[in-house]
Amino acid sequence: MRLLRRVVSSYSNVFSRSMSSSCGRTVMSFGDGNQGALGLPTSLTGIGGDAYEPTPVPGLPADVSNVSAGHYHSLAVTSDGALWAWGRNNESQLGRGGVLEPRDTWNLPKRVEGLDQVNVCAAFASGVVSSAIGDDGSLWVWGKSKRGQLGLGKDVTEAMVPSRVEALAGEKIVKVSFGWGHAIAQTEDGKLFGWGYSADGRIGKLGKALESSPLDSNIDASERNQELSTSTIEAAEKLVLEGMEKEKDMPIIWEPCLVEELNGVEVADIVCGLDHSLVLCGNSILLSCGSNVYGQLGREKQDMGMFPVDINVRPIVIGSGLGHSLAICQVPSSDATGGATNLVSWGWNQSSQLGRAGPENTPLLVEGLEGETLVSVSGGRVHSTVLTSKGEVWIWGCGKNGRLGLGSSCDETEPMLLDSLEGFEVLQAVSGFDHNLVLVAE
Repeated sequence: MRLLRRVVSSYSNVFSRSMSSSCGRTVMSFGDGNQGALGLPTSLTGIGGDAYEPTPVPGLPADVSNVSAGHYHSLAVTSDGALWAWGRNNESQLGRGGVLEPRDTWNLPKRVEGLDQVNVCAAFASGVVSSAIGDDGSLWVWGKSKRGQLGLGKDVTEAMVPSRVEALAGEKIVKVSFGWGHAIAQTEDGKLFGWGYSADGRIGKLGKALESSPLDSNIDASERNQELSTSTIEAAEKLVLEGMEKEKDMPIIWEPCLVEELNGVEVADIVCGLDHSLVLCGNSILLSCGSNVYGQLGREKQDMGMFPVDINVRPIVIGSGLGHSLAICQVPSSDATGGATNLVSWGWNQSSQLGRAGPENTPLLVEGLEGETLVSVSGGRVHSTVLTSKGEVWIWGCGKNGRLGLGSSCDETEPMLLDSLEGFEVLQAVSGFDHNLVLVAE
């Protein structure tokens, strides 16, 4: 591991010096490289190797404008509207014309095919599906999902190349977020659409009676709490897979539908966890819906559907991991400007991904970020990341496979500054399940 750290550090230092004479942007990655999501050459990490510190991804243009980290793959948008992808491709989520390339080529960034007539301005990824938003507000999707996550029509479970979501053709989409099998999209004028697997009300009321998922009903509350308090991450994953197998008659919404509960309410931000959703309204009310097996809904009201999170500060930006939820909030301050922010977290805390102690199902402030102005937040499977206005990245939770970028596999119970990025201006920081991407400029 020490040898790998020296190689990674050396590679980063050489790259930093080469950037000093240019004004380009660079994507860096770190964490689990097993699925190729890091985009790093095998000569550096070995096939499927991990990166324990932020390391430049070679082969990308110097004008990347934004990035997205899926569960096991990555996307990068350039300023001229092109989209690049790398990582897992078993479900054709890389958009390479339906070609399933050998696993040892997954780590090579390549342009997504079939978007030549689309000026891509943003991209979003899940585990098995990728998406792109055109500057005209069009939504394009590709990959495979038996849960209707593509939104392309009844029984359409795969799209080998980017396909436009025609059900949203009359809308201008600005953001889309994916769970394991569900999806929600936000329009420029503040409407919310949902589609895919609808159990537990994870996409709100869409004209059908809400029903619970076998994933939540296969064990009672006392057994679940005992399981979660003593299990490893692998055991928790096994629980998820067992529940998925029991979902034989899946309630699926095959095309995007307007979410009824929010009729007349402006939506300001959206995010999906594995099987829950958060919706921030323009009036600063934060709503949650879906599974609450980890307390990720953050509310005492357990009814299915969208209801307010029990939070006593004003949320302004939201994020989510697999089973935990995050919100950047404005907090009371003696400063005359009143612009202080902090982070509130709740939900699954198996590996300290909440960054604080206390009741897991109750939204509470994360200590250690006082005095920082937080601008974005992102969650992985069992870790969390925030970006500050100073271009600094703070990270905590599970350190396995180097996913914290701190040079070790150790877990961190509270936010730690990612000081290896000193000297770079970080423009964006996002977390996939077990890997991370940072977009930097110098």
